[in-house]
Amino acid sequence: MPATRTLPTPEAVDLIALTRELAEKELAPRVAEAEAEGRFPREVFRTLGRAGLLSLPYPEAFGGGEQPYEVYLQALEEIAAVWASVAVGVSVHALSCFALAEFGTEDQKKEWLPGMLGGELLGAYCLSEAHAGSDPSAMRTRAVRDGDDYVLNGAKAWTTHGGYADFYTVMARTSDEGSHAISCFLVPADAPGVVADPPEQKMGLTGSATATVRLENVRVSASRRLGEEGEGLRIAFAGLDCGRLGIAAVATGLAQGALDHALRYSRERETFGRPIIEHQGLAFVLADMAAAVQVSRATTLAAARLKDEGLPFQSEASIAKLISTDNAMKVTTDAVQVLGGAGYTRDFPVERYMREAKVMQIFEGTNQIQRLIIGRGLKESDRGSLRVRGAAK
Repeated sequence: MPATRTLPTPEAVDLIALTRELAEKELAPRVAEAEAEGRFPREVFRTLGRAGLLSLPYPEAFGGGEQPYEVYLQALEEIAAVWASVAVGVSVHALSCFALAEFGTEDQKKEWLPGMLGGELLGAYCLSEAHAGSDPSAMRTRAVRDGDDYVLNGAKAWTTHGGYADFYTVMARTSDEGSHAISCFLVPADAPGVVADPPEQKMGLTGSATATVRLENVRVSASRRLGEEGEGLRIAFAGLDCGRLGIAAVATGLAQGALDHALRYSRERETFGRPIIEHQGLAFVLADMAAAVQVSRATTLAAARLKDEGLPFQSEASIAKLISTDNAMKVTTDAVQVLGGAGYTRDFPVERYMREAKVMQIFEGTNQIQRLIIGRGLKESDRGSLRVRGAAK
């Protein structure tokens, strides 16, 4: 059941077609073995980078694809339908570039952004700590000013690409002054004192390396601070709004992939002399799965279009992340049910999809945190005002 897409330009149509072709030819033949072995597919990211798929939402002047989020997320979904670990990695790379692209000076962007967007480098995002996940303001990693440098010490947990990244976007405490205590730094992976622990042994996304990154007297130039000192939480939260859209797209693609496998199986497998899709009870399950995928896609793209129009989208990003990841968990679970006993074996990928869906309800802010953000947005919303770009204030 190929996804029916609405795209804004012929260029975008070609881009999605290219992404689908790359996913089928370059990703699909490798995914089962890499996930079974828990092997990080670094070469796949170079392939995607050379095709321009690691830099889609960023300015063309710095090597990006300058695509609207509406298009970028649909490309991400195509990747996720084949290999969720890689799609998560593309989303995380985009998030790791966000602080520089949005808050860096022109000189900083000219110096570092082309390399980050060029396709050969891979980024990671260091915000969470073992005791500071849902509450990043409780972080303990510190950056102490020492002349023209900062010296960083601490440990960042749950770092996607930890140990494999070429650069880390790191949030660290520069003071104890409440909301202005955190700053943002661009740290090269080869800086002395940057050490990654062995990767976590995870339930799913085993092809995605997740590790604690330790910063042991890491000295970085003050020129690598992004934004003003104390602006780190604002940078982090702005980036997470975009990152949640990325995870919503990944979850939607994962659910689409599970639906596609369930549909193929239901057309081929026969009981009582006919394909099982012709039995009403199973057809209803598949119909609910298809409806959930469509809802996830529509919700995610609606939020993306708000972002593309320069309108507030924080609540909508949280809604998209909440809906899409909950739907992915339901759709992948139902896909296992459609395949019956076969679905519970590793002969078919749907059991892997089910394991991968679970973490999407957790990272980029748990779905309980998304409900908190949505609730705050409702408290502050004004039904009487229309949010229209360019409208009179």
